[in-house]
Amino acid sequence: MELITKSQLRNVRIVFESAQGMRTFSEFINENKTRKSTATETTIFLSHKHDEAEQLKDAIALLKKFGVNVYIDHYDDEMPRHTSGETADKLKKKIKENKKFILLATEKAIASKWCNWELGYGDAQKYIDHIALLIVKEDETSWSGNEYLQIYPVIGKKYSWSDTDYEVEFPGGRKMNLSDWLKS
Repeated sequence: MELITKSQLRNVRIVFESAQGMRTFSEFINENKTRKSTATETTIFLSHKHDEAEQLKDAIALLKKFGVNVYIDHYDDEMPRHTSGETADKLKKKIKENKKFILLATEKAIASKWCNWELGYGDAQKYIDHIALLIVKEDETSWSGNEYLQIYPVIGKKYSWSDTDYEVEFPGGRKMNLSDWLKS
């Protein structure tokens, strides 16, 4: 499995948006804000660094391609305007409510106090079958990460000719198609 680069993820969004026709990205965000999930639908809490808007949009496009509902905290009108203890309480509730937890693991995100806090709480609620890292690395560089991240499943590209094949690799080497993991 190979890690996903920023440009590969950007291409996913370009293809996704063109396939959707005239719908804009903001329509997908508004759909997530007003839509109530069903019991059989996969919902994802997507932890991310708030100042990485482009990578966030790209990751949402990848996940929406698989038909899942993605929760983004800073698009939630019920979140406090300024971070506080109330923010932490609401985030805990949202992490519990969503079936899966994914950390958009960029270099900036893994340096973020909030992303690490969310990952720790997600670990307590979702480990190991419903948590994963979506590692996004710079195009021609390696990804440094942190040692403790090695205990989590990672979403990446399969070694194949297709640009649409993604999988989840668990510690120890077990692999699953991303679409199957999202349904589990």
